[in-house]
Amino acid sequence: MIRVLHVVSDFRSGGAERVAANLLRTSDPEQFNVGAITLRGPFGSALERTLAEDGIPVWYMGKKRGFDPLALARVARTIERFKPQVLHTHTYTLRYVFPYVLFRRIPAMVHTVHNMAEREVEWYGRWVHRLAFRRGVLPVAIAGEVADSICRVYGIDDFPLIPNGILVDKYRRPSIDRESWRNKEGFTSTDVLFVCVAGLRPQKNPTLLLEAFYRGLASNPRAHLLFAGTGAVRAQLERQMSTLGLQKRVHLMGQRSDIPELLNAADVFVMSSDYEGNPLAVLEAMAAGKPMISTAVGGVPELLEGGCGLLVPPRDAWALANAMRYTMESPEARASMGEASARRAVERFGVRTMTEAYEHLYKKLTANNRSRWKNS
Repeated sequence: MIRVLHVVSDFRSGGAERVAANLLRTSDPEQFNVGAITLRGPFGSALERTLAEDGIPVWYMGKKRGFDPLALARVARTIERFKPQVLHTHTYTLRYVFPYVLFRRIPAMVHTVHNMAEREVEWYGRWVHRLAFRRGVLPVAIAGEVADSICRVYGIDDFPLIPNGILVDKYRRPSIDRESWRNKEGFTSTDVLFVCVAGLRPQKNPTLLLEAFYRGLASNPRAHLLFAGTGAVRAQLERQMSTLGLQKRVHLMGQRSDIPELLNAADVFVMSSDYEGNPLAVLEAMAAGKPMISTAVGGVPELLEGGCGLLVPPRDAWALANAMRYTMESPEARASMGEASARRAVERFGVRTMTEAYEHLYKKLTANNRSRWKNS
């Protein structure tokens, strides 16, 4: 049995952390003994509770803001206790693990790059990653554009590409029907709901989406824009809504635990990011059968192949407004794109496809290391 230890920043609602949680929950228990280190928390999140209910061991390091040398020591002690054969890091956590592996032998080490390499970590984090990749840590790209960015930033090209996967059935089978959710939240059956599930932070550029909604749909009383997420840009959005007179048409829903139900009740999924890797929110909306509108960034164009939606240039409010207006005025186009989204999600984005690819990688890496030890 192969012992695999994931290292994440926390288990709240981030895409990278949900990928790690899905890998933990769907790994083959007869072949893999899995656990996780999370630098921060616990926070009492739904994801933390789910992992606990599944019996998956998670060690919380209680990291303080900024670089925390005490967390570094706790990480080292936890690795020593778990004795992983595969150490799998996500986002910036590699810097808290790499000092340990400089002096202790780990059979295999994997780092998933969840965003464009230029954007994943700060300059000093990229310095650590560059050194780690030269010392045997294997990067994994989640999309073709991410792979290109790894080549560009780190000067390497021999690494796997494993697209993200999701629990597709979770988004195909919401717990309540569309009309019930709308009634509960104060929307009518004739309202057309545009929804964005994303953190309210600069990368996602929600102020651009609000501007596009104003330009394209402010005059149509049936159109509503829903933001599901929290973040530092919320206050700016509230001021913008007030200035534009959109308080009754734009809805800041906050952090939600009912994303499958929200997506089921929505008409169009829309995202206005300046940059992306392979966003889980897009996969989830596609699994829910939603027509898609997104800026053409990162791996998103790869996801929307086959007529699933409309792509627009980043930071172009008028192009985004026109795409929203088109889908608002064409229910036939919405239906066609939604059907294509659901079909592609079922065929390509199942979580087991992702998990099996990582499991194959773990086996290959540990087998290669055993061979080297025998021949050394």
